[in-house]
Amino acid sequence: MRGTTRRPERVGELEAAGVEGFVGDPDRVATIAPAFAHVGVVCVLLGSARGTPEQLAALHGTRLEMLLERMLDTTVRGIVYEDTGTADAGLLREGAARVRRACERSLIPYVLLDADPADRDGWTEAAAAAVGRALLARDQFAG
Repeated sequence: MRGTTRRPERVGELEAAGVEGFVGDPDRVATIAPAFAHVGVVCVLLGSARGTPEQLAALHGTRLEMLLERMLDTTVRGIVYEDTGTADAGLLREGAARVRRACERSLIPYVLLDADPADRDGWTEAAAAAVGRALLARDQFAG
């Protein structure tokens, strides 16, 4: 499992949780693209991302579209998009629609994660189940 962070000092936290840490900035898609190497399912977990309204609109809009385009040219064969969180609900709906369009056009399975991030245990369980559904859909589609 691989996880990204903007801040190099947080890589240790990821690794302590058993995750391969990778430094990348979602505002600069080219810094994240190398993290997709040999990955089957990508989780876009930005439902509670923070920033200015303009930054968040870009993150769930144009930057998400660029990210999806980059993903679709890799080994990624499933996407989980967090469409619930503290970010504006309209932005998250628009982001979910972008994921839906890109994945349906490219025949790549996707799952929308709609669990409440404030419920850490429930969210973790729902996220794991979403990855499982994306893997299962990918395997059924491939078979």
